Amino acid sequence: MANELGDFLPAPNQGADPEVYEIENSALDRTGVLFARLCSLAPWAGKVLLDLGCGSGYWLPKYLTEHGTVLGVEPDLRLLDAARARSSRVQVLHGSAEHLPLADSSVAVVHARFAYFFPSANYDCTAGLREVLRVLRPGGSLLVIDNDHQHGEFASLLRQSPWASDQGEDDYIRRWWAAQGAQRHEVMSSWSFDSAEDLAKVLHLEFPADLARDWIARHPLATELSYGYVLYHVRKGAAELGG
Repeated sequence: MANELGDFLPAPNQGADPEVYEIENSALDRTGVLFARLCSLAPWAGKVLLDLGCGSGYWLPKYLTEHGTVLGVEPDLRLLDAARARSSRVQVLHGSAEHLPLADSSVAVVHARFAYFFPSANYDCTAGLREVLRVLRPGGSLLVIDNDHQHGEFASLLRQSPWASDQGEDDYIRRWWAAQGAQRHEVMSSWSFDSAEDLAKVLHLEFPADLARDWIARHPLATELSYGYVLYHVRKGAAELGG
């Protein structure tokens, strides 16, 4: 099957090994600090929430509320069946940030968790942002969940990894989002694994082998490390007026 989406780039982690990425997802934010901040910034109970770039759908059931609606959009055809199997209450559609198969003003909240929005001098996210604003209702919110490049043990690994350059340079990212009228929020959480073996598998998925091996050698029994997030919050209206 061909993905006929011009903006689609397969994720190097989930696309490469969905089973290990499942372990990674299960280790993220077990204390719920990040999830609580997402809820407080843009409550979605009883509303329509879109998980943009939902992947294999790990987070979809967690967004469900009693009267709300949860949608997923994913460009990778290989991941759609897994996402659709998560819950009968969630609808998962094939699409991308630049091609959302949704009507104008049909969604209250959009979450983009490590998906599409990696602004850099070589990668312009404007088209995807415009498309998200199209489907958001007036006053609706886009919440982009990104990595903190400065704080926490995970950030230290990012700074040592040549692969992290694909996520963009921190100062450029801040300036780009400020120009879109976004508010920036830092959240410190953690990666908490069931075993040191699981942590090692994920480190080898996310980082070059030599960097992963070095960290594991220095922390052979570790099952947890601190993990900082940055949230960019764009409200429809503020972004369209340039902040």
